[in-house]
Amino acid sequence: MPKMKTKSGAAKRFRVRGSGSIKRSSAYMRHILTKKTTKRKRHLRGMSDVNPSDIGHVRDMMPYA
Repeated sequence: MPKMKTKSGAAKRFRVRGSGSIKRSSAYMRHILTKKTTKRKRHLRGMSDVNPSDIGHVRDMMPYA
């Protein structure tokens, strides 16, 4: 059997913690930042957890993570 490939887009977007939970970065932080308030941009910084309803899909895309 050949090895399963990890989806390269998922590998760039998600990281698996040592505990097994999956972290992701926030959306809406790439461009058009001038019209967004400082508070909004500050809260978009950092990582957050993947929603439990989406964890199965992410694990399918990253079989060896």
